[in-house]
Amino acid sequence: MSLPYILLIAALFTAAAADDFCVGDLSLPASPAGYACKKPATVTVNDFVYHGLAAAGNTSNLIKAAVTPALSAQFPGVNGLGLSLARLDLAVGGVIPLHTHPGGSEALVVVQGTICAGFITSFSNKVYVATLNKGDAMVFPQGLLHFQINSGGGPALAFVSFSSPSPGLQITDFALFANDFPTDLVAKVTFLDVAQIKKLKGVLGGTN
Repeated sequence: MSLPYILLIAALFTAAAADDFCVGDLSLPASPAGYACKKPATVTVNDFVYHGLAAAGNTSNLIKAAVTPALSAQFPGVNGLGLSLARLDLAVGGVIPLHTHPGGSEALVVVQGTICAGFITSFSNKVYVATLNKGDAMVFPQGLLHFQINSGGGPALAFVSFSSPSPGLQITDFALFANDFPTDLVAKVTFLDVAQIKKLKGVLGGTN
């Protein structure tokens, strides 16, 4: 076998290996398609391992909950793979308010405690709600409003996966009351009392 032929075969195998994955280069800005790929020669096994989900999140906040993400921005190995992970910690009374993930569906598995979870359909506003115990799983279709509440007497823990390395997040309460959305417009689009809107803005840090 000639040397040029051997070099050609080696180049083809190298290209094929590079196409197996696209570890995100976090030194560059992300685009709507994700991060640019690291050069294969700089990729190590550490790019495919993430230790950040081992520790409990800080639940000493307004919602008594914490979400620890393992998206492409934290876990470069999932870049381009169409998946990502997160850890969900809920103290007693904790709640993840109504929110959506515009870029991906979600699957949740409870590993401790009891969680009341549900979602709302877009076509009929039908509500699907379930009480989930240890070992139970529930899926939330892409883009639909959904929530999780600790409905038990102790801390709750769940792990979630997304069908995207960067599923996005929009929390309804924050979108309405944690910014400068004019109060009179919020009142018109929600039918809420102005005084109540101002109270919620005060709690969530909104203005105007």
